[in-house]
Amino acid sequence: MKLRFKEQQYQIDAVNAICDIFDGQPRKSLIKNIFDREIKKSGLIEEEIIYNTFANPKLLLGEDEILKNLQKVQQRNSLKPDRKLESLNFTVEMETGTGKTYVYTRTIFELNRRYGFSKFIIMVPSIAIREGVHKSLEMTQEHFKEIFGKKLRFFIYDTKRPSNLTNIKSFAENNDIWVMIMNYQAFASRSEESKKIYRELDLMNSNRPIDVIRSARPILIIDEPQKFGDTAESKLKEFDPLFILRYSATHKKDFHKVYRLDAIDAYNKKLVKKISVKGIEVKNTTATTGYLYLDEILVSKEHYPKAKIEFEIKQKNGIKRVLKTFKEGDNLYELSNNLTEYKDSYVIKEINALTNSVTLLNGIVLKPGEAVGEVNEDLLRRIQIRETIRSHFEKEEELFHRGIKVLSLFFIDEVKKYRNYDQPDTKGEYARIFEEEYEKIKNEMKSLFNKEYFEYLESFDVTNIHQGYFSIDKKGRLVDPKTDREGNAKDESAYELIMKNKERLLSFEEPVRFIFSHSALREGWDNPNIFQICTLRHTKSTISKRQEIGRGLRICVDRNGERVDAEKVGEDEFFEVNNLTVIANESYEEFAKSLQKEYLETIKDRPLTFSVDNLKGLRLKDREIDEQLANKLVISFAKNDYIDDDGVFTQKLYEDLEKDTLQLPENFREYKEEIFKIIQRIENSTILKNMIENEKSKNVKVEKLTPNENFKKFEEFWNKIKFKTTYRIDFDSDELINKVVQRINDELEIKKIKIEISQIEQKEQIKTTDVTNQSMFATTKRQIIQSDVALGNIAIDLVGELAKSTYLKRATIGKILQKISPNKFAMFKINPEDFIIKVAHIIEEEKATTFIQSIAYDTSGEYDTEIFTINNFKGKLEEDIIEVKKHIYDYLKYDSQIEKAFAKDLENGDIVVYAKLPSKFKIPTPAGYYNPDFAILFKKEKTMYFIAETKGSLKSMELRGKEKAKIEYAKRHFEYLSNLQKDESKLIYKVVKSIEDLDFV
Repeated sequence: MKLRFKEQQYQIDAVNAICDIFDGQPRKSLIKNIFDREIKKSGLIEEEIIYNTFANPKLLLGEDEILKNLQKVQQRNSLKPDRKLESLNFTVEMETGTGKTYVYTRTIFELNRRYGFSKFIIMVPSIAIREGVHKSLEMTQEHFKEIFGKKLRFFIYDTKRPSNLTNIKSFAENNDIWVMIMNYQAFASRSEESKKIYRELDLMNSNRPIDVIRSARPILIIDEPQKFGDTAESKLKEFDPLFILRYSATHKKDFHKVYRLDAIDAYNKKLVKKISVKGIEVKNTTATTGYLYLDEILVSKEHYPKAKIEFEIKQKNGIKRVLKTFKEGDNLYELSNNLTEYKDSYVIKEINALTNSVTLLNGIVLKPGEAVGEVNEDLLRRIQIRETIRSHFEKEEELFHRGIKVLSLFFIDEVKKYRNYDQPDTKGEYARIFEEEYEKIKNEMKSLFNKEYFEYLESFDVTNIHQGYFSIDKKGRLVDPKTDREGNAKDESAYELIMKNKERLLSFEEPVRFIFSHSALREGWDNPNIFQICTLRHTKSTISKRQEIGRGLRICVDRNGERVDAEKVGEDEFFEVNNLTVIANESYEEFAKSLQKEYLETIKDRPLTFSVDNLKGLRLKDREIDEQLANKLVISFAKNDYIDDDGVFTQKLYEDLEKDTLQLPENFREYKEEIFKIIQRIENSTILKNMIENEKSKNVKVEKLTPNENFKKFEEFWNKIKFKTTYRIDFDSDELINKVVQRINDELEIKKIKIEISQIEQKEQIKTTDVTNQSMFATTKRQIIQSDVALGNIAIDLVGELAKSTYLKRATIGKILQKISPNKFAMFKINPEDFIIKVAHIIEEEKATTFIQSIAYDTSGEYDTEIFTINNFKGKLEEDIIEVKKHIYDYLKYDSQIEKAFAKDLENGDIVVYAKLPSKFKIPTPAGYYNPDFAILFKKEKTMYFIAETKGSLKSMELRGKEKAKIEYAKRHFEYLSNLQKDESKLIYKVVKSIEDLDFV
């Protein structure tokens, strides 16, 4: 199985943020073209002017031009524009799991495509990241070849590898795109190996490797720069980089920040998994001796709430811990076969599903995830392993039918806890506990598993489903890795096996689903299908929480290697699928508090309130917000009740945004879109609370929930909308061509390019270390030329580039180019890159409008009512579950407060029956699958059938771009189904905020 990589707009935006900084820099081939032309004009001979064919071309933009480009990029990305250009260091901030390695790899290709840059160094802080980057470049080779028609040549700088020096020479003396991957210890430490880069070597014709590398004028890409010490940072200038690009989720210094996708952005845009925490907390008191562990509370309309509690019972062969379902009034002393530890009023007094707690007659109160009584270290680890396995089974059964393999990761601090070679069977403590608990829980839960899934579980022996990934010694045994001062593994063998098996682990044919690895595996490796992470260490982790969860934040993939993102499963179902459960060795409150603190520290420069200080310095098109303007905006927002006393947005703001009635001061109305972007950037910190969910607090489980008797009333509606459809785009290509041509002729303007030509002479004396063209020659004359003259033959496939960018046929592109005015077409030879980018943008805009107007739907089958059947779901009453009467279930799980309020209104209105449409009910659109919210049957004077999409609160901000397009496509879908009806009934599709927006009220 191979991972399939998908082009995503946020990643393309990050790529463009870097590449647009150098807008106006001519392509390397054009520099040579103009260079040749100017030689002829000036009468100079070619030997007098040095043009380094293999190195990256010099930057021909002035500092003022780069600054102007930088400010445009920053304003576009809602960042405060820098007032001056301090250095050629540019920062990209991307949350862990969003694909920063993919982004900077694509940036390499795009910089090459636009400007001809071809020499890059990726600098990393550790072997782990180095190996991860190398693996990533391998996996994305074919993906990028399809997009750019090229492959990278890349290698790891390692003086111990025989090919190292050969690769360095090829790096400097070859026209291909070359990438050298280095960990900074390879040149910035005191080791003898790191000093080799500064020594003259016979195999390099007595040249120093550092001089050969810098002769290529490389672009330096730094991965996780915050991990570089002052020594490493100071030595980066040794490479004489053309400019430096820095990528991380947690920068210590931002330099010139051009793009930001922080933790809040990634969560809001559904680019990472949601985090659920199972906190295991031990509460020992001198008054408590009986062991108890509350697992979960069960809710049903058939009986009062029940609780699953682990306790100890007395048997003939000793004391045994068992998990049992209790009801109110049960006496644990009697049920334990009269164990003395439960004699003191251990009677279930109350099981409260609203407070999610169990109270005993003796005053002990249990919360899910809490263990009381005599709990030692070994028992705590057993509970952690058990809870991990339980979460794994629940997630695995849920995703099995989707073809998504589920993996769980255990971090441990010693190999012997997993594999102990001093024992006959070599199984360590954790391996033995795992196998015991796995079999116990599998048998305990098998009645809940469907047949196909249970057969899958039974097809593998328990000894084959877990594996350890650690360093390997010369005998092939797993050993603790050698670590540096920060606890990172220093040797490659700690990562080799797990790196090589990254894709194989995702295959259902591979039995391994549980991975044990060392705590030193902090970074450099992750797997998209890690759904559970458990830290089995004897002390609370000193590793940051973000490092721990970072191993499993990526969006999962299915058996075909395709990302299971919001486009594929729907917005509402995304976090149901993509949810990472952390089984922590501390309480949820402690874990969440630490993680939220880490998040807040890294987004400290992100404005979390609408205040004067946070608004000052931001730009609105042609003006900057100064203190006076900032005060005016804040006063206006306060006057309109858009913010509270702390500057946090109110519900009224979101309501007015939804209605498009946002009240702004008169001189701000023309900046409506910019202010909307500012609002998007400023979100109150409650979002952080939504990002981290208490798995145990949501452990009220409604079991075997199936549609109730209301479903019979709903069947007549269901029979009208149950059709699966496919779409086709029937548009007049000539009409599209004419619209595009008209816009190109009216709007297209391109930038003129500047070229610097240097006349140089060879030095009278040359040192042996003068290996670069720059050091062997001295500049005698410089000339800046602004070229507005059409160049000669240009080796760019214009039709192919535009077809690739717009997904239109070459013939269609050809017709567009033939019809545009000659003076507009002539602009291509003045600046080909700018011409391609701007023409492609015009085509894309016109194409999107045409698609919405021209889409047509056809039936392709029917949905079965089984898509309404739910085996079980978890939630918390009145938090995300309410009891209902007119719905097709007895309970409704809602995704937002807007949905909750809307459902409650439906309960009180003149509604016959309604259904929250399941996530499997999907409408295909060119912008991805779409899942509407509610189907509502209303009968009064006549029967009306409503399909409602609820929007409001934070969701109002998503009603833009792709989401807006999906809604337009959905209208066409239901119009088509409405026309299929044999009676006069019509399907009415509406985007609503409340029940009043439906026409029958």
